[in-house]
Amino acid sequence: MRTSVGIIGAGPAGLLLSHLLRQAGIENVVLENRTRDYVEHRQRAGVLEQNTVDALRSSGAGERMDRLGLRHDGIELRFAREGHRVDFPSHTGGRSVMVYAQTEVVKDLIALSERQGGTIRFEAEALAIEKADTGSPLIRYRHEGAEHTLECDIVAACDGFHGIGRQSMPPSLLRTWSHEYPFAWLGILADVPPSCDELIYANHERGFALHSMRSPQVSRLYLQVAPDEDLNAWPDERIWAELDARFELPGWSLEHGPITEKGITPMRSFVAEPLRYGRLFLAGDAAHIVPPTGAKGLNLAAADATLLAAAIIQAHDKGDESLLDAYSETALRRVWRAEHFSYFMTTMLHRDPHADEFAHRLQLSNLRYIASSEAAAASLAENYVGLPVV
Repeated sequence: MRTSVGIIGAGPAGLLLSHLLRQAGIENVVLENRTRDYVEHRQRAGVLEQNTVDALRSSGAGERMDRLGLRHDGIELRFAREGHRVDFPSHTGGRSVMVYAQTEVVKDLIALSERQGGTIRFEAEALAIEKADTGSPLIRYRHEGAEHTLECDIVAACDGFHGIGRQSMPPSLLRTWSHEYPFAWLGILADVPPSCDELIYANHERGFALHSMRSPQVSRLYLQVAPDEDLNAWPDERIWAELDARFELPGWSLEHGPITEKGITPMRSFVAEPLRYGRLFLAGDAAHIVPPTGAKGLNLAAADATLLAAAIIQAHDKGDESLLDAYSETALRRVWRAEHFSYFMTTMLHRDPHADEFAHRLQLSNLRYIASSEAAAASLAENYVGLPVV
């Protein structure tokens, strides 16, 4: 089988890239190791930057998002038992974010592909990427018990941190940077209306907490825990009690409800460079990981897909590969900015178990500065809603 662009991975990066290329008339095939049901139901990020919202809308993939998503014009920073709101539009020229789960974005893009005659092969395990340094790379994969070959002009590895894409690059070329954080998130989904209109980021003596939501009926909440925390040690009653303590604010209360899902998410940062080897390009988690505090993971994947799609379209339509040549450098500028912002949010809001009270006082000073300075609030706001993709 032959196609113009072979895409490994049906996550946000791979699906959005496929959609944008299909809209431009460029044939592509998506190979996904997991089942469609798994891909459409794995819980991930839930905050879309303005850039991601714009990309989905302009490409015809935003109808359900606009109908069901929740526009948010700010966040609350809660510390020292006080709440301080950071307004986005006033600091960013009217920009905002959209609360709309990654699962829903994925469902929308798969449904569009199905309606438009796109090709997504689920339960198709990519085994190897060969001849990446030639003009005719190929992907060997296993599907329905047989091994197949997909010949391409370009391979886009959007196959996550553990995929074969990054592993297919020469070790002598690839450089990586990583940082492990000494804490994790215990996250829950609860069938209870959110207790707030916008996300609450809480810095508390007992650790960080985040109040988010998935819909007007479903709340998403997180607690800072140890990386090796035993989930069985957290019955529902203990979770709600700890959330109550960390969100404590005079005159405010947290609504409780049935917990339908819980899990622990490790916290790490990771960047690979470069994002290109010959005709092989990396995008999304294959290239970078951020801690979820800054709400950047899904949005970086979408930005990669947007940049790579524009580069492929220009090369296909005009024979001009200047954007392809610049893809790695252009994407990485934004990646490192997002890495820094995610690190900034994470270290400002979490209690490092190895740090002393001096470090906590510095956190509070930083939070008070954002709460009292228009310039500091503007910096947080413009990074949170998303800097320009290029």
